[in-house]
Amino acid sequence: MTITTISSREFNQDTGRAKKATRRGPVVITDRGKPTHVLLGIEEYRRLTGGRRRIADLLAMPGLDDVDFEVPSLRDLARPAELS
Repeated sequence: MTITTISSREFNQDTGRAKKATRRGPVVITDRGKPTHVLLGIEEYRRLTGGRRRIADLLAMPGLDDVDFEVPSLRDLARPAELS
């Protein structure tokens, strides 16, 4: 894997070059000599994020089926907590 570094000016002037460089590895974009962004090809992005996720899968929160959660009644919420 090759890491390419380009300035933000170079990126703005030739985005096609930056996109082509992602075939070899990440492209680090600098602003005033400091890294500020990283451009990745879609395959590398999917590898890093674990693939494509659907919002329904995220909302389902798999693995939390065994969590016990008791919703307090409004009556209990209206009472001040007892001090021990």
